[in-house]
Amino acid sequence: MNAGVKDAISNIWRAAMIEKGFAEKFARDWIESWNSHDLDRILSHYSDQFEMSSPKIIQIAGEPSGTLKGKRAVGSYWRKALELIPDLRFELVTTLIGVGSITLYYKSAGGQLAAEVFYFGPDHKVFKAYAHYSLK
Repeated sequence: MNAGVKDAISNIWRAAMIEKGFAEKFARDWIESWNSHDLDRILSHYSDQFEMSSPKIIQIAGEPSGTLKGKRAVGSYWRKALELIPDLRFELVTTLIGVGSITLYYKSAGGQLAAEVFYFGPDHKVFKAYAHYSLK
């Protein structure tokens, strides 16, 4: 087996090892971070080069692809979102665990339902996230 395949299998194995306790702690801290409106605390969950996709990026950041890359770009978008929605508050509904990923299902601004999928690297930081919102 070549080294690349071996590394890929190793990464999948590590990714599959997300534990219930980690998922619960991540969910609790992520929700609390957003509810505190502390951007540094929010960004602490993510790797420096993470990628974020969301239909809200199109609306708020004006990025037609709906995707931003890196803490600087996403941080600017989130800063703007927090300014536009000063009473933003999330309420966790449930946490779902997958292979190397966690999905948080929560109530977002105005009670809109949202599901956000987070993919984790070996450092337990999010390297990719996808946000989904209910049709309202």
